[in-house]
Amino acid sequence: MSEVIGRVAATEKFPATMDKFYFWTDADFRLNAFDVVKVAHIEDSYSFGTVENIFHITDAKSLLTNYISCDFGDTTIEAPTLRIGMNCVEVAVSFNTKNIYTPVKNDSPVMLASSTEIEIALGLDKIKNKLPCGYLRMYEGHASREIFLPVNLDSQFILGSEGAHLNISGISGLAAKTSYAMFLMKSVQEKFSDCAFVIFNVKGKDLLALHKPNEDTSAAQIYERLGLSSAPFKNVRYYAPKNRCDNQVTSYLPQEDVAEYLAADLLKRFVYVYEDDRESLEMLFADIDDTTQTMDSIISKIIDPTDYDFKDISTWENFLAKVNDLAQKGSGSKEISVLSWRKFKRIVNKAIKTDPMFVGREVHEKLECRLEDELKHIANGSVSVIDIAKLGSDKQAFVFGDVLKTIYKLKLGEYDLVPPSKIVIFVDEMNKFASKDTAKSSPILREILDVAERGRSLGIILFGAEQFRSNIHGRVVGNCSTLAFGRTNVLETTTKDYSAIPATYKNILTRLEQGEYLIQNPVFRSLLKVNFPKPVYKQFKD
Repeated sequence: MSEVIGRVAATEKFPATMDKFYFWTDADFRLNAFDVVKVAHIEDSYSFGTVENIFHITDAKSLLTNYISCDFGDTTIEAPTLRIGMNCVEVAVSFNTKNIYTPVKNDSPVMLASSTEIEIALGLDKIKNKLPCGYLRMYEGHASREIFLPVNLDSQFILGSEGAHLNISGISGLAAKTSYAMFLMKSVQEKFSDCAFVIFNVKGKDLLALHKPNEDTSAAQIYERLGLSSAPFKNVRYYAPKNRCDNQVTSYLPQEDVAEYLAADLLKRFVYVYEDDRESLEMLFADIDDTTQTMDSIISKIIDPTDYDFKDISTWENFLAKVNDLAQKGSGSKEISVLSWRKFKRIVNKAIKTDPMFVGREVHEKLECRLEDELKHIANGSVSVIDIAKLGSDKQAFVFGDVLKTIYKLKLGEYDLVPPSKIVIFVDEMNKFASKDTAKSSPILREILDVAERGRSLGIILFGAEQFRSNIHGRVVGNCSTLAFGRTNVLETTTKDYSAIPATYKNILTRLEQGEYLIQNPVFRSLLKVNFPKPVYKQFKD
């Protein structure tokens, strides 16, 4: 029989219920939130539960009693009146070995669970199509009792067909959102060969060396215990906006690395050509509240091949000149006012006029490309990193929306090519594209909602990350089968998005360390606190 650490205490004030019970244990015995315990129950069954809270209780009737027991508040007394004390542990029931969920009985022995029993209690023993998502450390603080337990997701609940999409939240830096997303994608790349990845680098240069190994190899043993290699990502290609200077890109990547990547054919400079890319112009208006849909009307006019004003336009330069003409007083059409054309002109001029990313009629150089031409040939196991970190928010939205449209067209068969079975799209700072404040008319929001709601059936999987989950559009988060909660602040945990999380766990969220996340997935019987190892790819040092 396992070691007994306490017994169930069912009182009038703290009764045992079908889904909760309390037990007493020695005040010096160390337990932690998320530890799993088991209780002997009726019909030779065992109930398992997860520690939610711990109280220390003495026989003192009030705070004043404690004060009096120290000789009426004498803090110099070394031996105040002895108080009988113990710890009371609150436990949420997760599983019973015979599916008996009547309340556990008073005085039933409470024990620590073994590795196998923890897997059973949390539902980890039933997982098929295993995808490593981290590991548990149970009973920390007890060297002889501590348990290291790998944790796997069922890939069908994150990559389809049972569920899809991942949302990661946590404050910047401390929560390591990007590192956790990359860890999961590393797992996917190793375990499932029919999956491709499109990764947006939206800040700094953190994701611009995925093919290079991390100089710090201290996590290699953990990767091995999780059934993964500690090698960096394979089949990585990088894409960055064309810069005005030869052999340079608009990126935070150091120039010596740019030269190295270009020479090794790992990096291409992406551009946009008017004749092929004018349909993506609507993405520049993602943050514009177009309630009257006049911007939509202008874009429809531009992409109409029979339109009198734009049918012979073939370059961005001629396009901007035509827009300028239509924005002149007296030049507007009956359907679209001059004021609307002027608004349109201000937006497209700011984005296009001086940006070398918008080029002439053809892509000439070997190391230049259109993202659509590259991504429609995306292959199984490949990783495409699109660097938009140094672009303005309007052009970030433009590129992001264009890529989303390309992947959708690929999966819908519009290119007559065979795509990978699954394409994972990862984007940090999701609040830029799908916040609750994003205009309902935003074309990018429409694309993201479509991916969130229909992507699973097409094999398009969204991995999104943001600082504050409460700021993300409800239909995006609501369609994510896997949620990862990193360190956040107290104000965030008071929002309704965290209402289902026990109060103690909310407090834990405010002090999580790097490498720790709370994970919610339909396969798990309760919220899990998992750890994950350091990244396998190169880390740039500031």
